Amino acid sequence: MAGSLVGLGQIERDLNNTKAAIQHYGEAVVIYRGGANPLRLAHTIRHLADILREDGALESARPLYEESLRLYRAHAETAPLDLANAIRGFALLRGAAGEPKEAKILWQEARALYASVSVQAGVEESEIQISQLTA
Repeated sequence: MAGSLVGLGQIERDLNNTKAAIQHYGEAVVIYRGGANPLRLAHTIRHLADILREDGALESARPLYEESLRLYRAHAETAPLDLANAIRGFALLRGAAGEPKEAKILWQEARALYASVSVQAGVEESEIQISQLTA
C-alpha cells in the first residue's frame, strides 16, 4: 500500500499537484513508520521533505530532512547516492534559510558522495553551490 501511495504522490508531484503529493507521501510515511524497512522510510521522508521545501515550507521540511539523514546514517546498507540526495535537499534548505555555513558543509559532503559514485551532475551542482556560498 505504501509503495502505491508513493507512486501516486510522484504522479501528483509531476503534475504540480503539490497538496495531493504531500498527502500521498505523508500517508506512505505513516505506513512505513509501522514497518521494518528504515531505508524505505528514509527515502519516502526525504521525498516529502523535498516537496515541502520546493513549496517554500522550509520549517516543515527541516525535521523531515533531519530524520531522513539520521535513518540513512544509521544503516551501513545506505546507498551513497541516496545519502547524497538527502544531503543535497537539506543543503538547499539551509541555503534558502539563510544558513550559508551549514549549507556549505552539507554541499561539501554531498560533493564527495556524488564523486564516489561518479554522478557528475551532482558533483557539478555541488561545486557551483559551494562557490556561490564562498563568494
